Formats: sequence, structure tokens, C-alpha cells
Amino acid sequence: MIALVLKGYPRLSETFIAQEILALERRGMKLLIVSLRHPTDSKRHPIHAEIKSPVLYLPEYLHQEPWRVLKGLIAAIRQPGFGRAFKSWWRDLMRDFTTNRIRRFGQALVLARELPAETSGLYTHFIHTPGSVGRYCSLITGLDWVGSAHAKDIWTLSDWELSEKLADIGWLVTCTHANRDYLAQLSPDPKRVELVYHGIDFNRFPAPERTDELDRDGVAREVRLISVGRAVDKKGYDLLLAALARLPSHLKWSFTHIGGGPLLAQLKAQATALGLSERIVWMGALAQAQVLEHYRRSDLFVLPCRISEDGDRDGLPNVLMEAQSQALCCLATNVSGIPELIIDGESGVLVEQNDISALSRELERLVRDPLQRQQMGQAGYERVRSQFSFEHGIDLLIEKFEERDLFRQPALASPEST
Repeated sequence: MIALVLKGYPRLSETFIAQEILALERRGMKLLIVSLRHPTDSKRHPIHAEIKSPVLYLPEYLHQEPWRVLKGLIAAIRQPGFGRAFKSWWRDLMRDFTTNRIRRFGQALVLARELPAETSGLYTHFIHTPGSVGRYCSLITGLDWVGSAHAKDIWTLSDWELSEKLADIGWLVTCTHANRDYLAQLSPDPKRVELVYHGIDFNRFPAPERTDELDRDGVAREVRLISVGRAVDKKGYDLLLAALARLPSHLKWSFTHIGGGPLLAQLKAQATALGLSERIVWMGALAQAQVLEHYRRSDLFVLPCRISEDGDRDGLPNVLMEAQSQALCCLATNVSGIPELIIDGESGVLVEQNDISALSRELERLVRDPLQRQQMGQAGYERVRSQFSFEHGIDLLIEKFEERDLFRQPALASPEST
């Protein structure tokens, strides 16, 4: 059994993780899902109902379950790796003296005690907080630790922490060349870091049926723009609203946003101030099947990602692959791994980040040119189908697990399963 450590489960914004879990289950892997937080989304994707692995929720805040933490500490002290784990944690704490750092060690103590005896290794999704819990637990128990890194967890973490985690981890996969190159230079062994694209499960995103862009009377209908993503700074939605406000008033368009996020109220206020409210529908977070329906009713997908001031950025947003799987033309920015998916001018359009003028100019051009949208949408569809199937990524992951013999059935040192 492999313990898969996540920050939260289930999450609507992390369908790529749910997709991976289900695929690993179907390949015969026995998993225990370990979540550092309880779910906050009121909805779930259908895929979550298909996942059968049990879920272990660690104490979200240590003061809420003190006896559970104390039992973990008593059990951990008996483990031969506790001293090394404590020293590593103490060094981390002295460089980052936060309650979050204390919480992660407490969660690792609980996890080390409550892991089933047949656990063969730890696999963490995201190298920041789940990576900390996985690393401390690995040091305590002696279990192998491997992981996956994506976006914010890479680019907002200090070099010292990344380097030390990369020195302890068995292997790490990441979803873009840019991520891979950056992490490899921080690793004592660059070969430990490999590129594995998330990809798309085309069984969940079957071939689309694009609709005619003319009304029944033969007049071109309004162009339906869409974006799917959390309302956070790195998505650049404030830039998109500013670009939409620059479009000629006579252009026929509407915009649908799908997703939650802390900046949603601020974006709605901005849209009102710009006089765009009547053209925009804010859908909030939706299940995957509903998102798919909106893709199929839309004409242009827009995602003006940028690098935030704290370094946070997207890796390769899955929503771009999802949109392309529906032959939907995509307009995005040339940030991080996006150019690995979209070939500018061929399978979509890319502009520089934070360039509102360029974004508005390309929006206007694509709104006016349905043939161009159709051609690039089809090219994007063919590219994502040929090069970004998630099955290939799962094959690579299985190979990585097998390399470190993580399918074996070991016995933990002095296990105390609950």
C-alpha cells in the first residue's frame, strides 16, 4: 500500500489528482489517501464517487485532537528515525518559525503512528506542506518517500527547503519543462527530477460536436467567451476584464467564468465599474460534467496567467487541455509550461503576461474571425489528443513506483496502526 498525502481531499480544483488516483487504482495499486485538511467544497466531481481508496484525515489543527498528536509523539520516540526527523524539523523551524511548521511535524507524528502495517511508501502531491509531512514521516518510519510538484508549491518555496527535500526524496515528477529544469538544478542528483505531464482522460472529455456560429436567420450570433479557474492573482482575471473593457462596444460577445476563489467579489466589483456586468455570468465552482457542457457551448477560451509578486504561477493548467479537447480555441499567455501545450498562431494564441493591450487586440481579432478560431481549435484538439493523453503519464508513474519497489509488502518498524 502507498500512502498518498494531499493538502485536501476531495477538491474541485484538483481534478488531475483525482484522475490520477482512479487510474492508479485501476492499474491495481492499493492506496491510502491522506488529507491534511477536511474538504471545503460543497460539490464533488463524479470521479470522486468512483475512487474507492480509504481516506485518512490528519488533525487539521493540533489543538483540536491533542491526544491523537500525543499518541503519535510517544510512538514516534520509539522509532529509530525519530532523532533525525526531529533534527531536520528543528532546523526547518529555526529558519521558518511559524505555527504551520509546527503543525506539519505534529501531522507527521500522527501519520507515522496511524499508517497501516502494509504501507510500502509515501507519495506526496505538492512538495510544500504535503512534502513536509511526507518527509518528516519518512524520516521517522524509514519508509521510502517520493512525490509530485506542480506550481505554487515550487515557485513560492525557498531554495534551501527545496534543496533539502530534493536531497531526501527518492524521486520527484513535475508537469512542465520549466519546473523540471528549475528543480533539477537544486537537486544533488538532477536525475531524481523528471517530467510527467498530467494529460487528459479522453474518456471523460469525448470528441466534441461544435455548433454553427450563425443564428437561424443567418446572422452571426454573439461570441461566447469562457474561462475556468480560481479567482486568484496568478490567473490574471483583472487583466482580462480590463482587456474586455477596451473592445469596441458594437462587438457581440459574452463571457462566462467558472470557479470560486478569494478574489471573486473583487472581480465582480471591477466588472461593474467597467460597465461589463450585463455581458458576464459568474457561475462559481461547478462539477466536471457541467464544465464540459459549458466548453461545448463556447467559442473561445481565455486564460491570461501571470507570475504573481510572490513568485506563484501556474504550471500547465489542465483547463487549457480540457478546452482543447473540445476543439475550443485558446487564448493564453506564454507563462511557465503553457507554450509546451499551445503553439502560438497554430494551435492557439499566446501573448505576453500583463500586456492588456495585446490581450485586448487578440480578443478582438478572434471575436471577429470565426474561421481562425475554428482552425486553431481543431489544431489544438489534434495536438492535445496526440501528445497529452494522461495514460502515458500514468505509465511513467507506474514505472517510477516499480523502480523503487513500492509495491512490496513491508512491515513498518514497531507499527501501531489504528
